[in-house]
Amino acid sequence: MIRISPVRVITGTGEQLGVLPIEEALAAAQERGLDLVEVAPTARPPVVKIMDYGKFKFEEAKAARAAKKKQHVIQLKEVKYRPGIDDHDFDFKTRHAREFLGDGNKVKVTMMFRGRQIAHLELGKAVLDRVAANLADVGKIESDAKLEGRNMTMVIAPR
Repeated sequence: MIRISPVRVITGTGEQLGVLPIEEALAAAQERGLDLVEVAPTARPPVVKIMDYGKFKFEEAKAARAAKKKQHVIQLKEVKYRPGIDDHDFDFKTRHAREFLGDGNKVKVTMMFRGRQIAHLELGKAVLDRVAANLADVGKIESDAKLEGRNMTMVIAPR
């Protein structure tokens, strides 16, 4: 598929064979039982390399898999509270939120209002502020508390 002749030829070990016509470069590659791959098409003359293309693609895919395995995908975990939450329940849920932040995930803190509780938004806001204060050492507020229908939500990201 290489159209321009002559080309600069490099072997698999990095040794330069010099500037050769395309036919000679192909012959040198076939003689070694390898492929002729265009490495730098914009250079003048174009640079081609004699290599095993199948092995090259396999190594490239292997490196991509290894990089994907090492990356950490941040998830959004949710912890739900109610305005009249008891101390033990509050501590239990906050401990879970702390674990989620410790794992590197974001936490969506949801305050659920039922019935006439919606009339006392300040009680829910106070609980959310208490959660933010308890988690201040491991997380920072990414989006402040805002009311969405009957739920007040706040997102905390790990530090």
